[in-house]
Amino acid sequence: MRNSFFRCLVILAGLCGTPAAISANEVDSAEETPSIVDPYLDLRYRLELVDQDGLPNDATASTLRVRAGLRTRDWHGLSAQVEAEGILHLGPEDFNDTVNGRIAFPVVADPDDLLLNQAYVRWQLPDRIDARVGRQVINLDNQRWVGSVGWRQNDQTFDAAFATVNPSASTSLTYGYAWRVNRIFGPDSPMGIWRDNDIHMIRGSVEVPDFGTISAYGYLLDIPDAPANSSRTWGVRVTGRRPVGGDIGLIYAAEYARQSDRAGHPRDFSLSYLLLQPGVAVGPVALRVGYERLGGNGVDALQTPLATLHAFNGWADKFLRTPPTGLRDLYVDATVRPFRAGFLENAAFRVVYHDFRSTRGDIHYGSEWDAQFSVPLRPGWSMAIKYADYDADRFATDTRKFWLTTQIRF
Repeated sequence: MRNSFFRCLVILAGLCGTPAAISANEVDSAEETPSIVDPYLDLRYRLELVDQDGLPNDATASTLRVRAGLRTRDWHGLSAQVEAEGILHLGPEDFNDTVNGRIAFPVVADPDDLLLNQAYVRWQLPDRIDARVGRQVINLDNQRWVGSVGWRQNDQTFDAAFATVNPSASTSLTYGYAWRVNRIFGPDSPMGIWRDNDIHMIRGSVEVPDFGTISAYGYLLDIPDAPANSSRTWGVRVTGRRPVGGDIGLIYAAEYARQSDRAGHPRDFSLSYLLLQPGVAVGPVALRVGYERLGGNGVDALQTPLATLHAFNGWADKFLRTPPTGLRDLYVDATVRPFRAGFLENAAFRVVYHDFRSTRGDIHYGSEWDAQFSVPLRPGWSMAIKYADYDADRFATDTRKFWLTTQIRF
């Protein structure tokens, strides 16, 4: 959208601006009377480079996300939030943003746009009920099934009614119903909005002392705009951390689910999902070994279309859709926080290695190395450098990606 920058400035001025001149009496009055709204501003710049075999050009994407919003103060449990978002392309569009037609370049799915990102009404009863109606971000568990895709410049949001009830301090029950999915590709893309959906999100969890959290869930998807993504999934997840002694602790996650066809899906299927992720934390080092299995029968495969997919199966994003022969991801994930004090106190190094195979036929798809260095420079300001290198064997093509990201929040 060519006029995104100017339109975004207008929205920012309206949401966060103040009059040019304010009298002393007005300043005194403002100090005595708290504002009924809290404005905020979030700026995120990213440079993304992609070298993908099989395409004639490499991608260079320089993008800026400008997000501004207002949150009202709580009134008898009621509050509201409205948030606008603009994604701007800085410099040449030497990348395929999925709507600009530049198919000779690799995809960087950050089309420029200006949109209403969130707008909802919320009702809270402290420690008991949290309910929202309207356009909103929804993140459940580790976002394997439902998430906001926060990595991309444009969020995935839901037009939905969503509520969590806490019968006790250790239990929670969640239900959500979504009729529209606003995807990361934006409204100009034919796949950017899924309308007239019948999506049910059901989740319950309990915290077990000295063990962890057990959650059970059901995700019932009827997506007329993408019927091959319509499905019914029921599952259970266990996560926990247990100290062993000193600075040593065990960390673990395990999950099993079963997915079958629902509503307009063109075929009958029933496939399983399995995650096993044991690990250990020793002081500033956390090491996990993971096995994730998404079943496939050669025609259909288990899919997670509402997930934050970038967080799973490699940052090169080669497996955003599970191949028909399924996916088995065996990985090692190490995070180190080496600095105990000073400017880099909260800095983290992370390295991940993946080996990908099919669940049907044991086809070796390829392998991938991922690495990241992230650091909060000061409150509200952070920076990250990230790299992914996918080495193809019998699936997709060799791909290397590099990111430099900095974010400032006010």
